[in-house]
Amino acid sequence: MVRDTRTKAVELLIMRQVLHELGGISRRTFYRWRELRLAPACIRLPNGELRVRRDVLNDWLEERAEGAAS
Repeated sequence: MVRDTRTKAVELLIMRQVLHELGGISRRTFYRWRELRLAPACIRLPNGELRVRRDVLNDWLEERAEGAAS
C-alpha cells in the first residue's frame, strides 16, 4: 500500500493481478492496449515494472461498461 498526500491508502496492483481482473487477458494484449493508449494508466517503477492503482482500474472499467453515459 502507498499513501497519497491525503493519507488515504492507495492499492497498487501488480500486472498479474490486473490481467486476472481483466478476465485473464494475456500480457501481450495488455501491452498492445498500452501502445494504442487504450489501457488504464500505469505507474512505471524505477526497476521498470508496472503497477496500476486500484481506483484507476475501477474507474477505467466503469467507463467501459455497456450502457455507461457518454
